[in-house]
Formats: sequence, C-alpha cells, structure tokens
Amino acid sequence: MELLTNSYFALFLIVALGFILGRIKIFGLSLDVSAVIFVALVFGHYGVIIPTDFQYLGLVLFIFTIGIQAGPGFFESFKKEGRQLASFASLLIVIAALITIVVISVFRIDSNIAVGLLTGALTSTPGLAAAIDYTGSPLASIGYGVGYPFGVIGVILFIRFLPKILRVSVKQSEEDYTSKLKEQYPEILKRNFVVENENVVGKTIGELRIRFMTKAVVSRVVHDSKAITPTPELVLHKGDLIKAVGTEGALQNVELLIGPVTEEEIALNPEYDVRSVLLTNKEVVNMTVGQLNLLHTYNATITRIRRSGINISPSPNSKLQFGDKLVIASSKANMEMVAKIFGDDQKRLSDTDILPVALGIILGVLVGKISINLGSFSFSAGLTGGVLIVALVLSRIGKTGPVLWTMTGAANQLIRQFGLILFLAAVGTGAGEKIVDTFNEYGIELFLYGGAITILPMLIAGIAGKWIFKMNVLSLIGALSGSMTSTPGLAAADSMTDTNAHSIAYATVYPVAMVLLIVFVQLITMFF
Repeated sequence: MELLTNSYFALFLIVALGFILGRIKIFGLSLDVSAVIFVALVFGHYGVIIPTDFQYLGLVLFIFTIGIQAGPGFFESFKKEGRQLASFASLLIVIAALITIVVISVFRIDSNIAVGLLTGALTSTPGLAAAIDYTGSPLASIGYGVGYPFGVIGVILFIRFLPKILRVSVKQSEEDYTSKLKEQYPEILKRNFVVENENVVGKTIGELRIRFMTKAVVSRVVHDSKAITPTPELVLHKGDLIKAVGTEGALQNVELLIGPVTEEEIALNPEYDVRSVLLTNKEVVNMTVGQLNLLHTYNATITRIRRSGINISPSPNSKLQFGDKLVIASSKANMEMVAKIFGDDQKRLSDTDILPVALGIILGVLVGKISINLGSFSFSAGLTGGVLIVALVLSRIGKTGPVLWTMTGAANQLIRQFGLILFLAAVGTGAGEKIVDTFNEYGIELFLYGGAITILPMLIAGIAGKWIFKMNVLSLIGALSGSMTSTPGLAAADSMTDTNAHSIAYATVYPVAMVLLIVFVQLITMFF
C-alpha cells in the first residue's frame, strides 16, 4: 500500500490502532498505550519502518518529562530508600550477568554474541556501545539484535502481569503509597481554641512564638466578638478565640499552649478574606514563605500549601513552587495586592513554555556525551542517561534566572504521552523488521538465551523485591523497568497508575543499573 510509505501516515496509523487495541480488556487486563509497540512490530515485519529520528525525538521528550516530574521526589527517595533501591538494581544486574556467563560457559556461545545478548535483553543502548567498544566485534550487535525484541516485549508483559503474579492489587498499592505520603505530609486540619492558659494571657503572638512552638498557623483571632487578622503585636486576652491550621500533632500543641478546643464557630469579619491563590509568578518561585514577609507587609498569612494533591503546612523555610495553590488569610483591602504577588493566573498555569524543555534536552545530550575514564574502564551516560540526569537536577533547582524548569502536570503529561507514542512506534517497527530474519539465521536457541536473560533476573528480583525488600508493587515495577533500563517498561508502568511512585523508583535505579551493566560488559569481555 503506497500510503504506508508515508512515514507520518504510517506513524499515526500505528498509534491509532495501538490505542484501539490497548483499550481491549482480557480478564480485566489491557495493554493501554503499550499496545502501540505490538502493532508496530507487525507493521515492521511487513516492511513499514518509522525513521529512527522519531524514536530519538520521542525518547528524549519522554525521558525529560519523567525526570522533571520525578526530580523532587527522587532526591528525597534517594536519601530515604536509595540504598535499598540501589541494592535491588545491583541484584538484578548481577543475576543477568551470571546467566550470561552460564550461557558462555555451558552452552559455548561466543562471548561477543553473549554480551550483545545481555545488553539487548536489558535494552541498554549505552551497554551495546560499551560492548562494541570493548569487543571490537560486529557479533555484539547481532546478539543485541536477537535479545532486544524480547527485551522490549518481555519487560512490558512481565510488568503488566506482575501484580497478578504476586497477587497484589494495584489499587490497594496506590492507597498504601498515598497513605505513606500522608505520613510524610500529614493532613492539614483547622480547629478553634479558647485562650485560657494564664501563661499566655496578656502576651503578644510574637512573644509566644506560636508557629515555632506548635508548628501551626494562627489564621484568625476573635476579641470582643470581632474577628481580626493576627499580627505579632496582637495581645491575647482570656476568653479570646483563635483559629489554628496545622497537622493533628500541631493542633494538639496549640491546645496545650493556648487552651481547650471549642466548637464555637468564628464568623468571618466583613473586612476579612480567605482565598485560594495560584502561584504563577516566576519571580516568587523558589522563595521561602519567610522571605516574602507577607505578615508585616500586608498583614496576610499563608495557612496552607497544596502541591501535587498534597496539603502541606507552611513554615518560614517552606520553598514555593510554580503551580502551588496557597490558602491565604488577609484583609479584603490587601488581598488583591497579595494575589498579584503570586500571579494567580489560571491561563498562565495552563501555558506550556517550550524553551526550558529545549534547553534541558540540549544540556542532557551534552552531558550524555561526556566520557569518564578510570584507567582501562570508561563509560558515558548516553542519550537516555544524560537527559534523565539533567532533568532530575533541573527539576530540583526549579528556576535559573527567568527560566522555570518545572512544568504543570497537564503540560508534562501531554509532552510525555506524545514522546512515548513516537518512541514506541519507531522502536517497534525497527525490532519487527529484523525479528523473523534473525530467527531464521540463528534459530530459536539464541532467542531462548536472550529470553532467559530478560525474564529470570526480573522474576528473581521481583520475588526478592516483594518478600525481602518489602517494596510497594508500584515502586517495584518502576525499579524493575529502571534496572532493566527499559523505557517501554516504564511506559507500561506509567499506564497502570496515576501516582509517580514508579517514576521515582525508575529514576533512582536507572543510573545505578546503567553503570553496573557497563562494568559487567567489560568484565565478561575481559575474562571470557
């Protein structure tokens, strides 16, 4: 069909058919966006090829947005769970390397083909580059070509079916993950108290240092039946009512400091306003609540920060991020000025600035080309690793001068999905083109070895992740796809959950797995 020679027509036909196929459920399971690669395999077998430029364009867009989304959580996760995730990735890579050594020693497979099988089974382009460099043999590319198709398909299928294999509910895992997040960011509550503690009567809010002592924010005070905005100079009198906002523990501290809880409502003063304001002003991004000095300048208080669906109790050291929703208490006269400081522009929040994406990817490509030499050993991050590392760092920085590195969830999701379908379609047609010829040339034997190097490490590591490392299944599938350096695997995980647990785990283990794989490629080449 002549139309299929048109790359754009073929690309979007594959995408459309993939999305149709992905919506079909069998036994409650569907492939979702991952189905694109299976449609692409069929098209590739019949000679329809999507240019590799689409593959690399899709790859950098997908990986960059993953890094931007996962960045802040990645650094927190690495501090808290980094050792566990690094151990998990190391276990999987060691098992894959041992199976490769067995294939060489027992089945007498040429070591040059075997290291190619290893890198193909783990879908690692940097690993293949290292294998070709160390072996100087084209056999590594052949091994990679044999191992790669099942490396792509096997990881996707394994990740899709892993919750069923482990008999774990994805929905329950999401609830567990959300519950764990709430432990880190406890629910923000509001409660009214009566001033009865003689030790605080007659003292100012500034003298009592209520925010420092209790970790709660006083948003309103009622004196002589009049609700007023709290200031550091405001003196508390016996019988006054105060409204405090904070975690359960913080509010308990307020009760101990101020007096008992009351069910009496505090009516809003006609001159007083409480409003949710969106942070869309780039000038305020990365500033702390304390630096803004709203209380002294505008007699306004930030009582709550809502970020990525989580309510955070603000402190003077809390850094503000683009897209934060701030609950602000202020006089009506000052509220408009306060809102203008933060931007509060819904339209701007929905805009997508492409400049940071372009600059970030440029930096990522350059970082990926840097080669680190340690004696006879050398490695580079490659395209995927370079872009991922830069995205993680930039999202952590947040802003450089006028350039804002973070992006809204909607913009991130759109660019990520677009990049993903380009990548899957091009990878699938490339693998489909060679899969039958490779099978005819080398027989089923090499495919079986490649399949073993793909599946057995994941199976053993998956069981260890569940029963030894006690990992949440969402983090487990992310860690598996990162340890296998599998972007299609991450794509499969991405369609299974709305949380970012898998993305954080992927971003944490990917650099570890990439470096370890290159090390083992060199060791196998040297000793076998």
